[in-house]
Amino acid sequence: MSKITVDSNPSKSLLEEMDVANWPTWEKEVSVFPWEFTSTETAFILEGECVMTPTDGGEATTFTVGDLVVFPKGYTGTWEVKKALKKHYQHS
Repeated sequence: MSKITVDSNPSKSLLEEMDVANWPTWEKEVSVFPWEFTSTETAFILEGECVMTPTDGGEATTFTVGDLVVFPKGYTGTWEVKKALKKHYQHS
């Protein structure tokens, strides 16, 4: 299974070029739930902190405010929302 990638310091110019500010937003309260990505999702974390643990037993990925995260198509795992999450996202 492909891994999640996290850019913890994306440049302002990259975010502007990607038009992140105009992507839809999604919010989730503190919770734990399974998820499968049926398309590749790119997300910019506005608020919160999460840990994603893959179902294949691989290493967990943590992401937080200011991170640009790519969830690959076909990734299956468990979301652990540690602090209420708000993100911009785009599917491709």
